[in-house]
Amino acid sequence: MEPILRVEGISKVFPGVQALDRVDFEAYAGEVMALVGENGAGKSTLVKILSGVYKRDSGRIYFEGKRVEIQDPYHAQLMGISTIHQELMVTPNQTVAQNIFLGREIRRRGILGVLGFVDKREMERRAKELLERVGADIPPDELVKNLSVAQRQLVEIAKALSFKAKVIIMDEPTSALGPEEVEKLFEVIKQLKEQGIAIVFISHRLEEVFRIADRITILRDGKLVGYMSREEATPDKVIYLMVNRPIGDMFRKEEVVRGEPILEVKNLSSDVVKNVSFTLYKGEILGIAGLVGSGRTELVRLIFGADPKKSGEILIEGKRVEINSPEDAVKLGIGLVPEDRQNQGLILKMSLRENIGITIIKKILKFLNFVDKIKLTRISEDFVRRLNIKTPSVFEKVLYLSGGNQQKVVLSKWLASEPKILILDEPTRGIDVGAKAEIHAIMSQLAKSGISIIMISSEMPEVLAMSDRILVMNEGKIVAEVPRREATQEKIMAYASGNIVN
Repeated sequence: MEPILRVEGISKVFPGVQALDRVDFEAYAGEVMALVGENGAGKSTLVKILSGVYKRDSGRIYFEGKRVEIQDPYHAQLMGISTIHQELMVTPNQTVAQNIFLGREIRRRGILGVLGFVDKREMERRAKELLERVGADIPPDELVKNLSVAQRQLVEIAKALSFKAKVIIMDEPTSALGPEEVEKLFEVIKQLKEQGIAIVFISHRLEEVFRIADRITILRDGKLVGYMSREEATPDKVIYLMVNRPIGDMFRKEEVVRGEPILEVKNLSSDVVKNVSFTLYKGEILGIAGLVGSGRTELVRLIFGADPKKSGEILIEGKRVEINSPEDAVKLGIGLVPEDRQNQGLILKMSLRENIGITIIKKILKFLNFVDKIKLTRISEDFVRRLNIKTPSVFEKVLYLSGGNQQKVVLSKWLASEPKILILDEPTRGIDVGAKAEIHAIMSQLAKSGISIIMISSEMPEVLAMSDRILVMNEGKIVAEVPRREATQEKIMAYASGNIVN
């Protein structure tokens, strides 16, 4: 059978970087082709070439058996190649129907159409048909800003279908979804397969790759290093090809004898969080599990002073404290690595060194309040070594670092402040398997050194393996506390979904 999409010998060079080096790639109608590799392996560059964002330097692209030149993203969509990016390309203040037909609005008939009047009713009718194809019960006249991330993804898929897409590229489509939403997305992917559409599925979550993919293509350092069916593939084989070394134990959790209580939260409440109480001990990794919308992130934002609380109190080392802002939290020895590292954790256009300096500005000031740049450089270079950050220098803008290395910069920024308590919200979201293993090792080392960690994660294997205890949230409340030795995925999910566990 002829592949619907085939690339041969694709290469792309950026200044000082060979992003792709003679890569071959194929996708067939009615199949899911998974594209995997570490951050910086070339996946995004290949996707951007196929979606018309970048021009290739050399090589050939064939679509439906014919050699093609993809001029720009709109040309790619008209041709039948649609891309759903990790950062969803929606306009929140417009309706679902307006988003689906953005730039291709259906005009009224006759003179009204000539004058530019839009046929709102017809757009909503067609949008409803497209949404039904992906099993989405979303009103076409609903504003996109009122939708969940999962619903917005379905709108993007419906938009792709409106272009009569024959190939849909999904870049990290599950990174912001909870388990139930992932299952819904996988059902939609199966439906798209049955309709003869080729899916290119990019994910760092290998357990998802092995569930959904028919074939797997592996890139490393811009080169094609592996190409196999799901039946031929094993996790160890795929990981070895991705990182060119055995990864060892993915979850390097060392057992630590917990110390005295360091943080006590009593009856903390907000509009979302409802009367939450718990204790965190010195040297402990406390996991917080729950479905999307359960209040996990809102809880830690309250503790960090990023959102106002309605009631409740917080004690650190037995003393009641007032945390009304992140600045208060930092002074008390609390750091927060947010779930959205690019928008909330980093200033992308600043250097690695400048980002690390943000939390320690008072420590690096010298005479007349000038920054001691030599001291800041020395501190930054020390973290580059300690956390194995891959960067040309500490003066490199974090914008140009891979996702895993960006996450290590956020960690470095907070470790430089010498925190007693470190809150990690989705610490390994969107990063490759090698970087995940390194961050898990860092977490374990930090706990061993006496730092107390609160970890939120939507990845159940991570929660089970890295936590000393697990708090489970549902509808803004803590509904269970599960010791490490008693925790199972089934038990945690039953509590998280509101079911009673016997």
